[in-house]
Amino acid sequence: MTTKTDQFRVHHDGVTIPVSRRGRGRPLVLCPGLLTTQADLRELTHLLRRDFDVITFDLRGHGLSTGTAQYSFTAFRSDFVAVMAELRRRGLPSAPVLVGHSLGADVIVHYAAEHPDAGTELVLVDGANPLPEPFLTEADLPWFRGLWEELVSGHEAYRGTARQMLLTVEQILDLNVELDRIRSGILDQYQNIDSPIRMIMSASMAGSSEEERAGRYNRNWRAGIERLVRERPNIATSWLDADHGLVLTHAPHIAGIIRERRHPAC
Repeated sequence: MTTKTDQFRVHHDGVTIPVSRRGRGRPLVLCPGLLTTQADLRELTHLLRRDFDVITFDLRGHGLSTGTAQYSFTAFRSDFVAVMAELRRRGLPSAPVLVGHSLGADVIVHYAAEHPDAGTELVLVDGANPLPEPFLTEADLPWFRGLWEELVSGHEAYRGTARQMLLTVEQILDLNVELDRIRSGILDQYQNIDSPIRMIMSASMAGSSEEERAGRYNRNWRAGIERLVRERPNIATSWLDADHGLVLTHAPHIAGIIRERRHPAC
């Protein structure tokens, strides 16, 4: 079987998005999450390329994509729509598996709900969770602000590289507030998806600290998935002993789960 290799750029909405394609087998489109780049996902994509023709990209303001003033959920979803449109224009041999991490999972759920024939299967890695309670409460805002100030400061070392991140702390906060709102109504999106769905979730998304806040976040995270499975019992769920960074720390486990459910290559 021939290994496909391609790199190209998508220009839309004032941003330029680099797309990478490499691998063999049926197509798989991987959408990164917030503050995650193609470079960060190198181990996962390398493993998946053994069985899939993997296409991935950098969201606006991440990695080698250009920055913008607009970092809303709608803007990130439009990046994915533009990449998928370009892939259709170039011609995919079959409908792809759609994989998304965190924010990327929310993006592909909304995309699949709007484009019912776009993908053969959805794999949602620690995202698109119909949370019963919001994460970003007023009481927790100072804690989150401190967390992301530290993260943004740490990313300064990656400026100008494939791991750079251009969002400010305020933009990250605003986006997470928006995500809370979107996830409160995401069950409606699932009702419009007929493709098989697999969830790969972290058992301790906020870490294993005994701090009350971490325990509350972890319980809320699990409760959201339990709520989803009650509504859609056909959704398969795998829990990994990991936090929200599982896409980086548990790449072999995630690739193995995706590989187990692959369809025969065309």
